[in-house]
Amino acid sequence: MIFYKKIIILLLISYFAICLFMFLFQRTFMYYPDINSYDETGIQFEFKKVEIPSTENIVLNSWYSFKNSNYKTLVFFHGNAGNLNNRIYKLNKINQLNLNFLIISWRGFSGNQGKPTEDGLYQDAKSSIRWLEQKGIIKTNIILYGESLGTGVALELAKDYKYAGIILESPYTSMVAMAKKIYPFLPVSILVKDRFESLSKIKKNVSPILIMHGEMDTLVPAHMGKTLFQEANNPKYSYFPSSDDHMMKYDIKLVSVLRDFISAL
Repeated sequence: MIFYKKIIILLLISYFAICLFMFLFQRTFMYYPDINSYDETGIQFEFKKVEIPSTENIVLNSWYSFKNSNYKTLVFFHGNAGNLNNRIYKLNKINQLNLNFLIISWRGFSGNQGKPTEDGLYQDAKSSIRWLEQKGIIKTNIILYGESLGTGVALELAKDYKYAGIILESPYTSMVAMAKKIYPFLPVSILVKDRFESLSKIKKNVSPILIMHGEMDTLVPAHMGKTLFQEANNPKYSYFPSSDDHMMKYDIKLVSVLRDFISAL
């Protein structure tokens, strides 16, 4: 009996140690600024490298492409891995649309100072909107584009103001739901710091919204994107290709979906 008690105590101590480790170091498993695994094609658009001041004296290295004052401006919030160069293949296609665009890099990414956190990313995103407003671009002429992790940031901004439109690529319902999928044996509801509660925020969005999610997504299940679409207010549009994965293919069909959505705004 004493032997079994010792085994149980040892297992409990080990489980607690795992929980403590995950709580303390969880952001190293959420944010991957140094990963460079996405397609890197040549730049096919003109842009300026700009520095956008954020909170905590952090400056965000960003790219800005301005073509026409009559165009709406798309603000691109990228995902949890890689740098600005990893999104060139998408920006090449976005550049073919009647849009100006700004892509920002988060704190701790692309050579920026600071460390990424949920609130930090929100502050970075809000800083990018203020930067555009200082140039005379109002929110109702801004389209928020969230990629993966960035979808939660886009919905945070959209819950308080109306924008020209919102585009979500491969979105999740919350980081707690994602953590439950990856770590079903841990009490993630208690452990997760950066929660990105997208499902609870999407009902507050009053901007036209397009949700895109590949059915073959092995990272963020497509049912999360579909759940968000079901809960979203009208006007809402969806694109759920059967053969696409997490980083969606910017093929003719997807670009056509983007063009149609933007034209309807």
